[in-house]
Amino acid sequence: MANLARLVLGAFLLALAQPVAALAQPEAGFSRPQVRAVLQEAFSAIIERHLEEAAPAELALWSLRGLGAVDSQLSAQVEEGFLSLSLGARPLAVQPAPGLAQAALAPRRALRPPPAAEALAESLAQFYAAAWAASPLLRAAGAERMLQAGFDEVFNHLDPYSRYITADEAWQARQRRIGQSGLGLRIAAGGRNSVVVVALVPESVASRAGLREGDVLLSIDGIPVTARRLVEAAELLEGPADTDVQLEVQRGRQRFSVVLRRLSQALPGLRAEMQDNILWLRLSLFSATTTSQLADALNASTALGSPSRGVVLDLRGNRGGLLMQAMGVADAFLTRGVVAQSAGRHPDAQRIWRAEGSDLAQGRPVVVLVDGRTASAAEIAAAALSDQGRAVVVGSATLGKGLIQIVIPLPNGAEVLISWSRVLAPRGWPVQGLGVIPEVCTSLGLEATRAELQRLGEGIAPMGPVLARLRQARAPVPASEVAALRTACPPAEGRALDQEVAQYLINNPNAYAAALTP
Repeated sequence: MANLARLVLGAFLLALAQPVAALAQPEAGFSRPQVRAVLQEAFSAIIERHLEEAAPAELALWSLRGLGAVDSQLSAQVEEGFLSLSLGARPLAVQPAPGLAQAALAPRRALRPPPAAEALAESLAQFYAAAWAASPLLRAAGAERMLQAGFDEVFNHLDPYSRYITADEAWQARQRRIGQSGLGLRIAAGGRNSVVVVALVPESVASRAGLREGDVLLSIDGIPVTARRLVEAAELLEGPADTDVQLEVQRGRQRFSVVLRRLSQALPGLRAEMQDNILWLRLSLFSATTTSQLADALNASTALGSPSRGVVLDLRGNRGGLLMQAMGVADAFLTRGVVAQSAGRHPDAQRIWRAEGSDLAQGRPVVVLVDGRTASAAEIAAAALSDQGRAVVVGSATLGKGLIQIVIPLPNGAEVLISWSRVLAPRGWPVQGLGVIPEVCTSLGLEATRAELQRLGEGIAPMGPVLARLRQARAPVPASEVAALRTACPPAEGRALDQEVAQYLINNPNAYAAALTP
């Protein structure tokens, strides 16, 4: 039986020594040279730069298994060093798994084996051609969908943020980068398949037009929208500057239409106000002007001759934005020291950012508010100020997105977004997965928070042991350790209690000092 299996396997290998087209001729719509070029460019970047190292054989297997998302009859496996693809019970192709047989074949050819990405791309292009010829569902979906399905499965195994961006999506993203503008609202899926406004940027077009959080969007420019097609709804809201978009809105039993004009200028990301001689800075995103806006607000608060008693930097709900702006925000409160570090396999991924300049808050107490929605660049700023003992963080554990991506353009107009480094806080612990754990936790409820403040007033920091354990963590952190640390202050949405705690800490210097990271 084993001999028979080897004979069958040998027959497949002999067949594959011929062009794949000889097995089954792919129909129009599939260009093997272009598919090979796309695969080679993408896998060159993945093999060389991605944060996690993966063997070419694994990348090939994952890519082929991804095709099952388009045609569930397609399946792939690696056995005894050979990679095979089948459609149901029908074998389509068998080859030596990329990276395993190259060296063995090289002496026979008297040639140096090709680079890993080149060999992988050539192998996959042949498998993809065989799958395309055999699967009507794959041909109906198109070559772009085939590539996307393969990369989706690859990135499912590597990290949660890397992804393949189709040519259409990449074009739309480029348009946004060169001047398309938002309206200052965020939408999400609501009940009964509805599209709901969940956030408004203060002083934005949508806010000035009278829209409110909780409003339901029924149609955009006459096109009905539903939660099942939320991405399409978001795309309909976008558009070039100085163009109009008409929304049909439902608020309770009332229905009405509103026309919004897209503006070219950046949406305001910072709101500053003085209350009870405390400067409150609400930062909703990190845009190109965030650092300068923050500096203006801090300088203005001291120029009046009566500087505030403290500063509250509210990062709740802030999903991030421009990395260097987050560095600038942290730098505005620091005079020296590390702001953040990054680490990855590629030499260019190793970086250290240091504070340069003066403390614009002039040593006044700083409290940073965070919640479970605080993410990415916002987490980096909060982690820097906490680790350097410059601010007390209040709220709940944050999201835990601490990977940096790079964009790799591909020959077909698509792009791959690759996570190539992880962000480390000044004391060396990874933001990814762990998130920022606050010095004062409010997500355990009012009574627990009161008890915590009482102990801080006595000079005892209840979260101290948890934070000490956090700062000893090093990547990769075991999942059990991540869960244990985050359970100490579970992620939650921001609440009024956060502001009350911030005000208490600024009004009580002893409690503030006890909460600061030593």
